[in-house]
Amino acid sequence: MTVSLERFALNQQMKPKGQLQKVGLIGCGAVGQEIALLISQKGIEVVFIDLSKELIDSILINMSEELDKLINKWGMTPSEKKLVMSRIKGSLNYEDIADCDVIIESINSQKVAANLEERKEVFRKIEQHVKPDAVITSNTATMMISDLAAVLEHPERSAGMHFISPVSKINLVEVVSHFHTNQVSLDVINKFAKMIGKKVIEVNESPGNISTRMIVNIINEACAILTEGVASVSDIDEVMMEVTGNSFGPFEMADRYGIDKILKWMNNLYHEFGELKYKPNPIIKRMARAKMFGRRTGEGFYKWEGDHKIIKTGSIKNLGRE
Repeated sequence: MTVSLERFALNQQMKPKGQLQKVGLIGCGAVGQEIALLISQKGIEVVFIDLSKELIDSILINMSEELDKLINKWGMTPSEKKLVMSRIKGSLNYEDIADCDVIIESINSQKVAANLEERKEVFRKIEQHVKPDAVITSNTATMMISDLAAVLEHPERSAGMHFISPVSKINLVEVVSHFHTNQVSLDVINKFAKMIGKKVIEVNESPGNISTRMIVNIINEACAILTEGVASVSDIDEVMMEVTGNSFGPFEMADRYGIDKILKWMNNLYHEFGELKYKPNPIIKRMARAKMFGRRTGEGFYKWEGDHKIIKTGSIKNLGRE
């Protein structure tokens, strides 16, 4: 028996609200933590779901330390930090997102390959626990939101919402609708984006949206220039920062995003489009295999001591090591 969506009157139930009170975050890795802090600083409660109590405790410590950096730069007072942290809760249970208005899936799988099935399972769990008018979004950079929404009973309440790191400094968010996304959901997302100070750039569904497709091409071309011996890592970065006005060059950008994440993006885009421009340069694969993921692991194209990068002077054949 076919059941019409109209029977559930979802469009009628999903009436725009005055203020969004609470946001759920599934997965709170590096970017998830940036998102959580931004939302909380705007006065909205956040509950994040992660895999273990130990991981949750570690995440809360990381976020607390990030706020301490702001305090040290006179960007926040200790009492403001206390308020921000009081609005962020970690949990192991999906039941705790039941009263959230917007859910953002932002899992950070350690697999180098695409994690589509893992994300689909997360979407299923979200829908089982949230209220009928909650909007379900994903922060995925290179997967098709329609592939994730296909597992939902009500795919019309879902969309992509791609935050670009550093989340506190990039003043826009890429919002991706798919065939079933309804206007009510987009209205909620637009209202939420406005509340957290983000300009919405609406994009048609395409792997990589705008930002990721451009970023991986710049990094891939920088790797080609490096492996041809045209210039060093630091010189290439310096030239690109000067001519583009960006704060980071392509190699520092790769280190900050995570080379494993860059490889995953490239593989997803190459699989989707089949175009050589998205095929990862061999140096990216070699570094990922060596677990030289960048700032997170202390070494990538640069060596890292916290936020401080150190230029490597060795040969590219040895991944920059002496």
